[in-house]
Amino acid sequence: MKQSQLFTKTRKEAPKEEVSRNAQLLIRGGYIDKLMAGVYTYLPLGLRVLKNIEQIIREELNKAGGQEILMPAFQPKENWELTKRWDIDILYKTKDFEGREYALGPTHEEVVTPLLKQFISSYRDLPRAVYQFQDKFRMEKRAKSGILRGREFLMKDLYSFHANEADFDLYYGVMKKVYGEIFKRCGIGHKTYLTFASGGIFSKYSHEFQTITPAGEDLIYICDNCSLAINKEIKDETPKCPQCNHADFKEEKAIEVGNIFSLKTRFSDAFNLKYKDEKGELQPVIMGCYGIGLGRLMGTIVEALADDKGIVWPETVAPFKVHLLGLAGKEGSAVTEAAENIITELEHVGVSVLYDDRDATAGAKFADADLLGMPYRVVISEKTLAEKSAEVKLRQTGETTLVKLDHLVAHLK
Repeated sequence: MKQSQLFTKTRKEAPKEEVSRNAQLLIRGGYIDKLMAGVYTYLPLGLRVLKNIEQIIREELNKAGGQEILMPAFQPKENWELTKRWDIDILYKTKDFEGREYALGPTHEEVVTPLLKQFISSYRDLPRAVYQFQDKFRMEKRAKSGILRGREFLMKDLYSFHANEADFDLYYGVMKKVYGEIFKRCGIGHKTYLTFASGGIFSKYSHEFQTITPAGEDLIYICDNCSLAINKEIKDETPKCPQCNHADFKEEKAIEVGNIFSLKTRFSDAFNLKYKDEKGELQPVIMGCYGIGLGRLMGTIVEALADDKGIVWPETVAPFKVHLLGLAGKEGSAVTEAAENIITELEHVGVSVLYDDRDATAGAKFADADLLGMPYRVVISEKTLAEKSAEVKLRQTGETTLVKLDHLVAHLK
């Protein structure tokens, strides 16, 4: 893609009201645009990142037996009254012309439970796991952290259905590993910890996945022995590590990037979701819920990995793998021709390229490349062409090498 064809442009400064680094960098880079507090538009570059994250999650959930669906965001009041949650303070409500009331879904237990009730009647129908990528709407009172905490946001929510606690526990363990692999593939696995948290009204404990960063809204305590973490909210009641019984911890600030927890029979009871066991007796279905906010994960990647020059995208989620800069002088046509040849060769082997073909200074192009954060910056100029080479810079480390043009594709594959 030619950078000159992007309708977006980079900015030297972020809006003054944006205090979070993720929003500042993403807005400056033309990845997102703020419509109002807690509500953002994903622009072409930002949407490519979001879709890459979505695909990683989809692949890992499919491996674990998840089946993708898409449920409505528009939900009837009656379902929320059945679960006694119509009056929760995060709910956006609306009415139609006849006065009927609806909710804009902050979550989807009230939709998925009656949906699965149509297809679960026997123990042979269990277990089941369905998931979606869907907009959520939550009346967030402190939407001040960029895309980390929004009022409208894209979320992956998976719901599992089980015949008994033992089967649920087995799947719960699978999902711990699945989440670990998702965050590893998104480039923050080395900074993300499985964390014990309160289970709320559903169970004694749940699990969060917390990524270490100074921008974190949570405090976690990481076990010095086994690296399991405990959220501050339960630290006083859990003085020793639940996993290894160790008592020494390291305090860190972190951002929650995912959570998994048991719903037990809270929603299956409300919707009378039962199945017949091997003896023909009715039993309640055990449920679990597993969430990841995609924008929140994207913002966390920025917070955790960015440096003083800009964003540093992991290769797996970057909008483009290569940022090609053409620095044309008097012999501009030669530089342009070489750049276009490189694009053709790289795209032929599946390497995505953003080509900075703008009429801008070298300094401006270098600064924008650092801000935008593609994994590889490749520079073509009269100087490099004299060496039949291209200058390749690794964004993560700053390491720069001169690579012969006939070796460039192999170097970047």
